[in-house]
Amino acid sequence: MYIILLGAPGAGKGTEAAMLAEKMGVAQVAPGDLFRKAIEQETELGKIAKVYMDKGQLVPDKITIQMVLERLGKPDCKRGAILDGFPRNLRQAKALDKALAEQSKAIDKAVYIKVSEGELIKRLGGRWVCRICQAPYHEADVPPKVGGKCDHCGGELYQRADDKPETAKKRLKVYEKETSPLIKYYKKSVKLVEVISEGGPEEMHQKILAALS
Repeated sequence: MYIILLGAPGAGKGTEAAMLAEKMGVAQVAPGDLFRKAIEQETELGKIAKVYMDKGQLVPDKITIQMVLERLGKPDCKRGAILDGFPRNLRQAKALDKALAEQSKAIDKAVYIKVSEGELIKRLGGRWVCRICQAPYHEADVPPKVGGKCDHCGGELYQRADDKPETAKKRLKVYEKETSPLIKYYKKSVKLVEVISEGGPEEMHQKILAALS
């Protein structure tokens, strides 16, 4: 089963994707993780992606699509995958559909996690990330055991520029512009499932499972 998680920055896609992948016994595929791994391994795609990421720019669709499709070709994705943060726009969605169709596969569902703008800004404003292992934290929901330090590797926690409250609204506007066509795209193909985000991760997880069933 191939499932896409759609939602604005701060909607909780990463957390829910990990929970779904474990529950269903399939792989979790997220472009951000793929970029970091490719950069660490110094692959050709990783070197190209690093140039854009170092400038704070989005990695071009062509590179992102190629990296994700390569990942979906791995043995652990044969039974399915949970796609987190991909596709980001219509071009990526159509490329994904074409690649899967060539293997007689298809996206089964696209889960749209709906969160109010006020809640998203609140969530983004409290997010912190480890500089070393990229583990995510949140001041209110998932605070570190020791202030400013990662529980896993002891690395310094920092707040990304695009997570700060003053830039959160701009991020949401960009997201809305790019992703709203995706909502229509999957709704038209009767694959869209909308779930309103309320409560904690576990409550949200149960809502998504119920919607998928």
